[in-house]
Amino acid sequence: MAHLLGAEALHLEYPTRVIFDSVTLGLNEGDRVGIVGRNGDGKSTLLKLLAGRIEPDGGRVTRRRGVTLGMLDQADTVDPALTVAAAVVGDLDEHVWAGDPKVRDVIAGLLGDVDWNAVVGTLSGGQRRRVALAALLVGDWDVIFLDEPTNHLDVEGIAWLAEHLKRRWPAGSGGLAVVTHDRWFLDEVSTATWEVHDRIVEPFEGGYAAYILQRVERDRMAAASESKRQNLLRKELAWLRRGAPARTSKPKFRMDAAAELIADEPPPRDAVSLTQMATARLGKDVVDILDASVSFDDRVVLQDVEWRIAPGERTGILGVNGAGKSTLLGLVTGTVHPTTGRVKHGKTVKIASLTQQLAELDEVWNDRVSEVIGRQRSSYIAGGKELTPGQLLERLGFTSAQLSTPVKDLSGGQKRRLQLLLILLDEPNVLILDEPTNDLDTDMLAALEDLLDSFPGTLLVVSHDRYLIERVTDQQYAVLDHRFRHLPGGLEQYLALRKAGEASAASASAQQRATDARTAAAAKPALSGAELRAAEKERSSLERRIEKLTAQIDALHHRIAEHDQSDYQGLGALTAELTDLESQISTHETRWLELAESLD
Repeated sequence: MAHLLGAEALHLEYPTRVIFDSVTLGLNEGDRVGIVGRNGDGKSTLLKLLAGRIEPDGGRVTRRRGVTLGMLDQADTVDPALTVAAAVVGDLDEHVWAGDPKVRDVIAGLLGDVDWNAVVGTLSGGQRRRVALAALLVGDWDVIFLDEPTNHLDVEGIAWLAEHLKRRWPAGSGGLAVVTHDRWFLDEVSTATWEVHDRIVEPFEGGYAAYILQRVERDRMAAASESKRQNLLRKELAWLRRGAPARTSKPKFRMDAAAELIADEPPPRDAVSLTQMATARLGKDVVDILDASVSFDDRVVLQDVEWRIAPGERTGILGVNGAGKSTLLGLVTGTVHPTTGRVKHGKTVKIASLTQQLAELDEVWNDRVSEVIGRQRSSYIAGGKELTPGQLLERLGFTSAQLSTPVKDLSGGQKRRLQLLLILLDEPNVLILDEPTNDLDTDMLAALEDLLDSFPGTLLVVSHDRYLIERVTDQQYAVLDHRFRHLPGGLEQYLALRKAGEASAASASAQQRATDARTAAAAKPALSGAELRAAEKERSSLERRIEKLTAQIDALHHRIAEHDQSDYQGLGALTAELTDLESQISTHETRWLELAESLD
């Protein structure tokens, strides 16, 4: 397997701590590597070192001669003065990039809702991020590095990106390294995993599920002091093993070992006990949305929504950006009133929302974590056990040293965890999570899911994280075409419905264009005799040119097939000649169609 790039004895340190110490690793042809680890341990730094964006203090990075590398990091920005078209395809002529299936696929997959001629500076942050990702993917690279590529992508976008990366290179070719907290995405695209921790990079075979098994085995053999961590990982492994067969059939590990590890592991949640507790706290009535519709300025957002939320219900809500998910949650919380229909709230309902704005921390921004927690409840019941706020903080990854840190100085992930803790200590009986995975690494996501397993109330989750949705909810709904639809088939059914809807819309659009063309043709004045003869003559000439170009293209395909495949320069020249011929034939065919329409 040919070597692409690697690192030898890498050492990197900052004034306050050492990031890497004597790290040696390599990326070969065909490798698809997922990089995991705690926030702050150096995942993004590792990519930058391997890409040559920062220099190590010791050791070296090597790259095979001629290898091209493209990278998307979290700080990538696109020139705000450019149009979307210029940022993605540069100054290429339209017939060149439009004739490339790969470019068309990238544009359709990432920029379907973005104005092609819009100025980048006028776009939202998420749209600019997708423009940067599209600009990278339209290029030809031997190696691609991606740092959190799923940020700002919805479920469909993430599924498209995974499929694109799986078929981007032939088997055994190209190299991919990706840092992401999206565990479904890791399992889809990666064949190996690098865990960054404690100044080292530890390799594992297989994707995320295989990594979890090997890590449990490693931790179990390492020391009994890791028992808490092992139990949490073993619980997640148990869910992976019981989940969709696709998750456990792809990774190359011994499933008998997995079965032995989880033989005595109970299901992640005791659904009966949780439902009983939720009913005791909530009563039988939670929130009933009855035949409700919502419109803003004559624009319909939701139509005829019927949803009776039950005590202990755990529901995931899907939908593209702008579909109406936030409006639906507004009906649940009471911040949005229906235009028609009605919403009925139970008398004992206490709703709390984990939002993306961290509003719960505004009043305690300058306080120390210990002071904030000291004002809260003295205990919290989780999984039938009474825990102190300090123990809850420990479950969520806080150390004793961090208790004296002001809230404003916490990392993004720590702020999210503290925000969740404050909400839980207030003991709501209906919890709404709006994109809760932001700023959390895979370990913290597992801890969050473990805590949610013991939440004895109704849980509503809006997220583009497919793994999280399937892990913590028992059923899924989607907002589609302004309506609220149950998805017995889960995420796969949602993606199939979206694909069918897009195909139907494309068919309707094509029919409309055909109708418009016929109408325009009928409105055109008839050609004179001289114009008819000139058009016929030009069409005949074009047919001869197209026939000649087709023969040249066939001959060129044979030359490329017979050419020395190791002569990259010669192959490049032949490919350029082929591209020019295909461009000419495309131009002639377009003109032939115009003439045929006028003559018919």
